[in-house]
Amino acid sequence: MKTVATLLLVGMLILWTELPTGSAWSCPPVRITCAMANPPNSCYFDRHCPRHKKCCQTFCGRRCISRPSPFPP
Repeated sequence: MKTVATLLLVGMLILWTELPTGSAWSCPPVRITCAMANPPNSCYFDRHCPRHKKCCQTFCGRRCISRPSPFPP
């Protein structure tokens, strides 16, 4: 019985450590496309950006952007 309880506890701890913290956010959708054939990219991955910024596809290339405002403009 103790073994089952221990395994259950370990399983719950593993799942708890992998839960998102709520700080993750996704890039906003791109509604306009660039006329340039190969637009320049200033980043390729999130690790290329400063802290609290994310590498996202913009209307013309990839850029580091801040979290969008939760309130519509």
